[in-house]
Amino acid sequence: MPDKTKVKGMFDNIAESYDFFNHLTSLQVDRSWRRKSLKEVKDGNRAILLLDVACGTGDSSIAAARYLPEGSHVTGVDLSTGMLAVMKDKVAKAGLEDKISIEEGDGENLKFPDAYFDRLTIDFGIRNFENRAKGLAEFKRVLKKGGKLVILELSMPENKLIRFFYDIYFQKIMPKVGGKISGDKAAYAYLPASVKNFPGRKEFIAELEAAGFSKVSHKALSFGLCRLYTAEK
Repeated sequence: MPDKTKVKGMFDNIAESYDFFNHLTSLQVDRSWRRKSLKEVKDGNRAILLLDVACGTGDSSIAAARYLPEGSHVTGVDLSTGMLAVMKDKVAKAGLEDKISIEEGDGENLKFPDAYFDRLTIDFGIRNFENRAKGLAEFKRVLKKGGKLVILELSMPENKLIRFFYDIYFQKIMPKVGGKISGDKAAYAYLPASVKNFPGRKEFIAELEAAGFSKVSHKALSFGLCRLYTAEK
């Protein structure tokens, strides 16, 4: 499992270049993935309280605040001070300071009451947890009964041909390009390694069920480059 102190330092180092690199390398497909995630988060016209764990620079929190019904509120939590500094600027420029709260915090030790949130999202962050079982237990604790967990995560494609080209890109090209843009080649070597080390869909579904979640489901997005998991408390 990743060391959370090292992960925090890494994301602090690449915070300023993180958005540019993500959108460049994903060809904006990450925006499409987030839109699919938001459809799972919405509960008709009912205002909800949403916790966005590992919110990073705030793309998912901002998208949610714009998408959810009036009266909804989004709380973004992340370990990285650097990422949250970028997020604060983006939230202010978007004029969403009344709809989004920002807190530095650890997804494995959430500082919120039991059964507080209607929805909990984590986009591209669960693979960086030091103790994933502890994090999932915390997610369940802070969700209301009937509350929904929505997880987006990068994954290794199961198709052998797609996986071959994926490996070339993520193992060879991305670390070089990311290193040049951010000045931290090690960070962009870690990122593909963290995807490779993350459990496959069957194993992760089993982890969600072991954590006590029900109605666990999964969708492969973009040929399995990303996976969308949903579960209920």
